[in-house]
Amino acid sequence: MNTNTQNVRNIGISAHIDSGKTTLTERVLFYTKRIHAIHDVKGKDGVGATMDSMELERERGITIASAATFCQWKGHEINIIDTPGHVDFTIEVERSLRVLDGAILVLCSVGGVQSQSITVDQQMKRYNVPCIAFINKCDRSGANPMRVIEQLKTKLGHNAVAIQTPIGLEADHEGVVDLVRMKAFYFKGDNGEIIEEKEIPADLIEVAKRQRDALIDAATLFSDELTDLALEEKPIPAELLIGALRTGTLQRKLTPVCMGSAYKNKAVQLLLDAVTELLPSPGDVVNQALDLSAAEAPVVLKTDNTLPTVALAFKLEDGQYGQLTYIRVYQGKLAKGDTIINVRTGRKIKIGRLVRMHADQMEDITELPAGMIGAMFGIDCASGDTFVSPGVTLTMTSMFVPEPVISLAIAPKDHKSEINMSKALNRFTKEDPTFKTYVNDETNETIISGMGELHLEVYIERMRREYNAEVITGAPQVAYRETITQKAEFDYIHKKQTGGSGQYGRVAGWLEPCAEEDFIFDNQVSGGTVPTQYIPACEKGFKACMAKGPKLEFPLTNIRVVLNDGASHSVDSSDMAFQAAARGGFLQAFAKAKPIIQEPIMKVVVETPNEFQGPVMGSLNQRRGMIVGAQDEGVMCTIEAQVPLAEMFGYSTVLRSSTQGKAQFTMEFAAYKQVPQSIAEEIAKKVAEKKQKVA
Repeated sequence: MNTNTQNVRNIGISAHIDSGKTTLTERVLFYTKRIHAIHDVKGKDGVGATMDSMELERERGITIASAATFCQWKGHEINIIDTPGHVDFTIEVERSLRVLDGAILVLCSVGGVQSQSITVDQQMKRYNVPCIAFINKCDRSGANPMRVIEQLKTKLGHNAVAIQTPIGLEADHEGVVDLVRMKAFYFKGDNGEIIEEKEIPADLIEVAKRQRDALIDAATLFSDELTDLALEEKPIPAELLIGALRTGTLQRKLTPVCMGSAYKNKAVQLLLDAVTELLPSPGDVVNQALDLSAAEAPVVLKTDNTLPTVALAFKLEDGQYGQLTYIRVYQGKLAKGDTIINVRTGRKIKIGRLVRMHADQMEDITELPAGMIGAMFGIDCASGDTFVSPGVTLTMTSMFVPEPVISLAIAPKDHKSEINMSKALNRFTKEDPTFKTYVNDETNETIISGMGELHLEVYIERMRREYNAEVITGAPQVAYRETITQKAEFDYIHKKQTGGSGQYGRVAGWLEPCAEEDFIFDNQVSGGTVPTQYIPACEKGFKACMAKGPKLEFPLTNIRVVLNDGASHSVDSSDMAFQAAARGGFLQAFAKAKPIIQEPIMKVVVETPNEFQGPVMGSLNQRRGMIVGAQDEGVMCTIEAQVPLAEMFGYSTVLRSSTQGKAQFTMEFAAYKQVPQSIAEEIAKKVAEKKQKVA
């Protein structure tokens, strides 16, 4: 296996739905000799494309196996990674983008920059992923690549510059002119595999010269040598121009644009050339890990096989041979038989089998050098785990996993679904640390909780499709909490006298709000009024009350209990008696401590075109939202607000309809805050109704 990382490219292909990313991947695999026949996405031959993006795969019942494939092109190894598009799966998107070094942004020459293109572009920007653009479908009627380049500049703010120009458009699309080498390329043969290099047609020479000048002009910013040659009007060697373009691309200050038609097999090979010439190798990208032994201080990793290993599991899959873990090595290497440690669990793992994936086939390998992507078998881990050599305390992702803020009750329709549902839940909780599940003790319902409505919807849909589990869902529940706002004292005697020994315990002290922790028990008893052996029983009794409030049954938080006095009886006192006394004392004081309800407040960030700024702010205000700030970023405007989660149900539909589908929002948990009085009364009313029903 080639271990020279200079010749490795880890890239993702991202695009708006239906821009042809699957067709493009299919052609890439064909020209790099990974597959021997081209299958269409629409699949007239009943085969379907080798790699299929998730929605199509589901409809077809193909497994979601196209997580990573690799191919070779002109001495370079290219790993292609499927990137999920949606923001609700923050964790998934982050991991995929983290594993990529560069990307191809596919745009349709008719549709241009569409809403989803804006989304994927924002994500690439957030993670600083350099990209090149490919304007696909130049054979369609209405194709206008130059308009798309304009949109790249205005809508996405890219410094986009064409490195090719089409020879003929729509039905006459025959090939492209390479503006770097100033040659015309035509693609002949059944599948465009025969490339003919010719002189530029006479009618295109003027256009090509003009566009090449614009290209050189854009590239001179990144090379002084190039600037000198351009000023002296000397011929410019292709290598020098490519070097300057590469520098600009790696800094994300330049976006080279290729064009062609994947479906008609035109110019895909030149796009592969551009990937190898202009996109970064693993060594060109700075990757950081966090040092757990030094308060998560960032450490820069080097793509070097001799250093200690640091690798990240970025995707899990249930294969026919058990769990397959996709892994990217950032530093050091993984070899068969090595012992590595899972940083999250601290467990030692011995590597049994290493493979490289190609859609659903795999090849066994003996080692995986730095910068490469592969997969391991039979290793018990979760998505996002970091593996390191023994003695290393680095992690790739901060161990912070946000707490779930929304939950749903789900119930299987029949016995078969029940078995499948538990299998599915088991797997999803392992794949996604932000998805949790538990059984409610009282109602005996299975509850799933996650980061948002869409998050849970998708998992319910996946249960149905992948596991054949039909489930019935309840209404979404927000995770409310209760706390107290002032100090209140208690002095409570618990006594029961029945035949024989009775029960006796007295506790006295106070409750008060505390900001730092959920529950603090402070023992200030002096003089042995409560014997030492009963103190733990008192603490246990108080702590048991925290699980749910006496009135609304929400969990209690931020309460400090101080115990400073009490009394016992030499015969009748027991652990049981003091636990009961503590509960009584807690309830006595809680009512006087002015309890309030708190609700999760979400940090909502809406990215919208400027013209919809008003309606978007209005829609947030209607939902008890507090606008924190708005920023204009070119043609887009970013509005940040804090909105109660309870008001955010169904917001995506409202937002889409008020902005013609052009705005998108992300939502993450910010803090717990007090619920306004009117809303608190409504919640109390609902809880009372629910209790009556149960009764």
